[in-house]
Amino acid sequence: MDPIPHILVIDDDREIRDLLSCFLERNQMRVTSARDGREARKLWAQGHYHLVVVDLMLPGETGLDIARWLRSQANVPIIMLTAMGDETDRIIGLELGADDYVSKPFNPRELLARIRAVMRRADSSSDAGSGDVREIVFSGWTLELARRRLLNPQGTEVALTGGEYDLLLALLERANRVLTRDMLLDLLRGRQAGPFDRAIDVAVSRLRRKLEDDGRNAQLIKTVRGGGYVLAADVERR
Repeated sequence: MDPIPHILVIDDDREIRDLLSCFLERNQMRVTSARDGREARKLWAQGHYHLVVVDLMLPGETGLDIARWLRSQANVPIIMLTAMGDETDRIIGLELGADDYVSKPFNPRELLARIRAVMRRADSSSDAGSGDVREIVFSGWTLELARRRLLNPQGTEVALTGGEYDLLLALLERANRVLTRDMLLDLLRGRQAGPFDRAIDVAVSRLRRKLEDDGRNAQLIKTVRGGGYVLAADVERR
């Protein structure tokens, strides 16, 4: 990773772009900004970014469209800016693989804290394979820590977003233990993220689909009524 994090900010509001550029640069980050999807795609091809901040309410191509495109390009962390109360858009954004969201109007310090937390999680996950454990095997599936890859029982890679990888790793590290939604929020996003329980439910549902684990009769990630979730499988660390 470059010594100075490079952030791509996509927002059609020039004042917000300028505000974030100045604020983040004062906090030892490099910022490139785009006003719409077309400009963002051009800038994406010209640089290497450690995280993207994208507004959902963009003219023309929406922030959801851009997030979907970004996910097809790389596993870069994404933070979405949403209007207060736009829960549906937040849920859709999380389903597309966004790592976090911040509601407008927001305090720049809050966004900075979210950016640092998301990048810290990404860095720690990337370093997870540097120790003795190289992979985790469960129910025929294999999670390769160094390469952040999930392989199905046939050995085929199943693509995971950064958030899905973090969630699966958290569940595997605490296999056969019930994790409440609050515990998962703490593990994945920190208490500063707030008690957005639905975000955890959406993330679990998305991960179940990747694991071919029928949510109505889930065998791997089970729902504990009034409790949370548990990954019910024998886990082998290699």
